[in-house]
Amino acid sequence: MAALTGLSRPGGLLRHGVAGLATAAAAAGGQFALVLVVTRSLTPASAGAFFTATALCLMLAGIVRLDTGNGLVHALARNRSARTPGGGRRLVRGVLAPVAALASLTGAGVAVAAGPLAGLTGVPGGVWIVLAAALPFVVLSDVLICATRGLGTMRPTLLLAGAVQPLGQLALVTAAVLAGAPPPVLAAAWALPSVAGAVLAAVRLRGLAPYDVGEVGAFWRHTAPRSAAAALQSVFQRLDVVIVALLAGPAAAAVYTAATRFKVLGQLAGQGLAQAAQARLVRALAEGDLDAARALYRTTTRWLIVLTWPLWLGYAALAPWLLPLFGPAYAGGGAIAIVLSATMMVATACGMVDVVLVAGGRTAASLANVTTAVAVTIGLDVLLVPAYGALGAVLGWSGGVLVKNLLPALQVHRRYGLLPFGVGRSADPAKAPGGTSTTGAATGAGAAAGGAGTTRAAS
Repeated sequence: MAALTGLSRPGGLLRHGVAGLATAAAAAGGQFALVLVVTRSLTPASAGAFFTATALCLMLAGIVRLDTGNGLVHALARNRSARTPGGGRRLVRGVLAPVAALASLTGAGVAVAAGPLAGLTGVPGGVWIVLAAALPFVVLSDVLICATRGLGTMRPTLLLAGAVQPLGQLALVTAAVLAGAPPPVLAAAWALPSVAGAVLAAVRLRGLAPYDVGEVGAFWRHTAPRSAAAALQSVFQRLDVVIVALLAGPAAAAVYTAATRFKVLGQLAGQGLAQAAQARLVRALAEGDLDAARALYRTTTRWLIVLTWPLWLGYAALAPWLLPLFGPAYAGGGAIAIVLSATMMVATACGMVDVVLVAGGRTAASLANVTTAVAVTIGLDVLLVPAYGALGAVLGWSGGVLVKNLLPALQVHRRYGLLPFGVGRSADPAKAPGGTSTTGAATGAGAAAGGAGTTRAAS
């Protein structure tokens, strides 16, 4: 149980935050270098086809994952003291088996539809068959790594998500490109590290036993409402590349991917902090400790700003010199860089607000927010991409991002009185949003996040 106490000690958040940020930095660096290798080595059309195929694979993985990764973080963190015999078997049969089955069925569907997909996207059918076979491993690697994090250790996340997968992808794709490999081999090089990640995470999870997710039925009642929001979130993250490819062609998709690649740096910084704080935030809200939740929210927001705002300001200023690194065809993306930077600065200032909202059990609100954001993005893309190409896509993405961050920021403030900035102070029990005390609001959050886990989902 030593690994489980790290988050509860005073320095736990700092150590786990450093580990999360190290993971984010390694993953972001690997992804950026991968895009650089592909854009410098392939034609814009070929690069765009590669990015479109991998984006669609990751989007499908995010949908069929059913948010079980976050569900396991929540369940294992809450049951970290349980040593129930057979808990591991329940984990495999009741949680992983449905996800693996759904991923396999989806992969089979992609393989069957490889021909039509090739005609629609311009991506060779062999690429779709390779990615269809890899889809279950892409899904399970993420879920299993999340499960280890729910048991209080960041080491598998750091080693697998921060090293094995991104660096493995970079090395294998670079080797395939240098060897002049055909597109299906290039896709296999991209997918193989996920196979290794799934196997290694499963081995590590067995080494952390005993563990227990509680009643499997309660787990799914908790996780199911969030699954829809997670699916929409996955669509939101990847759909823009696919839309650009469909409406403006693979070459425009390559330009869009290259010009927006820097957003991964900021997003992964937020992901690293969220990985470190998520389990602790769930426990704070479950215990009714609104002061601790406020401190976590504000601290992570400050760190997000410190870590990312210099990046966005620098990218907006230096884009005319940075984008040609991807090749001459990518030099015209300066306007995309400005829109991207301004949008991400606003989003960062809101903090990891959706994590706070969901940790408090407000999964229906989170789902509504993401649904609205996806609708805004699709609507703007359909209107703007045919006329403005990649610039229209980033404007559509920007509209969705602003909706996705500003709506939950308002809801968190109204519900719990939390703001991303301000001087740390104790909650006033006499005042709370909606005319209730902060203690009552926090208790309600705790019930949603924990005690009433059979009726609502939080992750």
